[in-house]
Amino acid sequence: MASAAMFSSLRRRRSPTVEAFLAPVDISDAAVLETLRAISAEVVSSFSGNGKTTPFFQRRNSRSLIRKIQVISLLLDALRDVEFAEAAPTVFLCLKEMHLLLYRCKILIDYVDVSSKLWLLLQNHSISGHFHDLNQEISTLLDVFPLGEISLSEDVKEHIELLCNQARRSKIFIDDHDDWLGLRLYHFFDEFDHGRIPESTELHNFFVENLGICSVKSCRAEIEFLEEMIVNHGGDLEPTASILYGFVAIMRYCRFLLFDSEDEEDELGNWSYRTVKKGLVMQEIAETFVAVPKDFCCPISLDLMHDPVVISTGQTYDRTSISRWMQEGHCTCPKSGQMLAHTKLVPNRALQKLMMQWCMGNGIASDTPQNSDYVSANSSSALTSRAAAVAVKATTRLLVEQLSNGSQRAMTVAAREIRWLAKTGRANRACIAESGAIPLLKTLLSSSNPVTQENCITAMLNLSIYEKNKSTIMDVEGCLGEIVGVLRNGHTTEARENAAATLFSLSAVHDYKKLIAREDGAVKALVGLLKEGTWRGKKDAVTALFNLSTHTENCASLIEAGAIAALVEVLGQDEVSEEAAGVLAIIVRQPLGAAAVGGEEATVSGLIGMMRCGTARGKENAVAALLELCRSGGAAATERVVKAPALAGLLQSLLFTGTRRARRKAASLARVFQRCEYASFRYSLAGSSAVGMDTSFAGDATMAVPVL
Repeated sequence: MASAAMFSSLRRRRSPTVEAFLAPVDISDAAVLETLRAISAEVVSSFSGNGKTTPFFQRRNSRSLIRKIQVISLLLDALRDVEFAEAAPTVFLCLKEMHLLLYRCKILIDYVDVSSKLWLLLQNHSISGHFHDLNQEISTLLDVFPLGEISLSEDVKEHIELLCNQARRSKIFIDDHDDWLGLRLYHFFDEFDHGRIPESTELHNFFVENLGICSVKSCRAEIEFLEEMIVNHGGDLEPTASILYGFVAIMRYCRFLLFDSEDEEDELGNWSYRTVKKGLVMQEIAETFVAVPKDFCCPISLDLMHDPVVISTGQTYDRTSISRWMQEGHCTCPKSGQMLAHTKLVPNRALQKLMMQWCMGNGIASDTPQNSDYVSANSSSALTSRAAAVAVKATTRLLVEQLSNGSQRAMTVAAREIRWLAKTGRANRACIAESGAIPLLKTLLSSSNPVTQENCITAMLNLSIYEKNKSTIMDVEGCLGEIVGVLRNGHTTEARENAAATLFSLSAVHDYKKLIAREDGAVKALVGLLKEGTWRGKKDAVTALFNLSTHTENCASLIEAGAIAALVEVLGQDEVSEEAAGVLAIIVRQPLGAAAVGGEEATVSGLIGMMRCGTARGKENAVAALLELCRSGGAAATERVVKAPALAGLLQSLLFTGTRRARRKAASLARVFQRCEYASFRYSLAGSSAVGMDTSFAGDATMAVPVL
């Protein structure tokens, strides 16, 4: 595993071509000698030229290996003047083995040179073992090398014999000082793990004086390297990922404890930083919102169910949604339309268990009391050590202090760090909120500094993912208004998009949907982003509108803000058409919404176009919207739908190729089509009967609808 980690780490950090890390096995006899000389010269000169010194750790092992390669270089230089005869096949076979060996030596030395200091301490014994293995392989190769069959000078032979004897007698060497530093590093981990935070002087002496980690830049390099190892080799690492998370958290704490935020070396406003950050913001949002399986969503609210229950018709709903439906006086099943035999709600334990497993697998918190402990104990956040939790808590206190009393630059740095901390782990999000960061972030949302504002709104977005933080954000006076303010007038595109994503996250709570829709300018700003935003912005806006539309009292707000026209307009845009059709399908359930949707000239043609060329989900939403339009829009809307060109053929296609929900909706819409066509046919026959027309073929006017 360690060798694999070396290769992958070097490939990512130095970004050379793939060929640079794959030693060719089919190298020709003519090229092998010059290739070997080039590799050996590169290894020797890399630490003896240009003023470069040997690595910070593993110095003795590195120097010893480089000296051995220097002696091998003498042999390679001498071989250039040798005439190979019968011994040539054996010589070239050994040279090809030497090529692989020197290549591995180069990789190990480079790996030690570019790895983080903490990682080298943690892998001290393992890396020392790799150096020892290479020494043994050098001894073995020189033992079988046919030196006696080659005409070499005596001094070269003596050097090679001495090298062979030295390599044969070599033993594994572990530097006592490096070993002590490794033990000291674990001592600090143990202190944090027991809830004791070491004195700043101790940490300064170890990290700055002993390890030479003397700046914010070097701290970040250590953190990034360890995080990279966790991400790429988390399941195969020793120490385990949970322990490495602890060291990352400790290093982050030291970064803010030992170095002033004014020393931040990143130019927070320059082009390269903002370009990288834009990609990371999009990645954060993509990772944040996971597509919830449809079977886990309540048919009424369309949100992830927290307490699934079965009613008398056999349909499953979230307890809160179906209870509200019944309290409003309804006596039918919202999904099937059947009359309810009784109002008893039976918990759906099987579905709840499946939902719990899915939530755990996707790092999503569940609010149900019966499974909260289970999720907490088994979620990814539980994999982090107590040392990491203590270090994060201590770091958060420092960051909150900077948000409260720091300079403008210090506040920006603190907001950015909180953003990164809040990106990973439910425990981190909870800790940040408990430390009082949310009210301070709220005050900075109106900052005139674009980078400060962007980091604050993204931090708010990441914090809002944790369910309990949603109420904290909504309870902070004026916080919702500030988020909407960023959505309306944010300094950067990313800030406005992340504000929309934050509203989407907050609107996952049913009671907040109404509050968000009533916030001055919120819906109108989402509509504006849907019309004029980037691909990412349109996606954020339409998903937020989708959530808001599931609250029955928000229909008027959506219509007033011009959401209907905007949704119809984007039906032909692949990136958001599915969600737009889904929003329309919900809005048209109400007479007010049906009138507004039906009043748009392009509605029917847009939905028909999706039925023809859209994705499976897009077709499903489109046929659902058309069906609801017929049910709630009145005779005029129904006539417009059934007279749409190619509707009959598209329905037939969906009946056989659509998703389960699409087939069900298509069958219902086909029945509407049947009734209208049959009524129209009978009307025409009634008008023609006065002139003696035959009515015997009336039954042929209906469309065959399969029983599903």
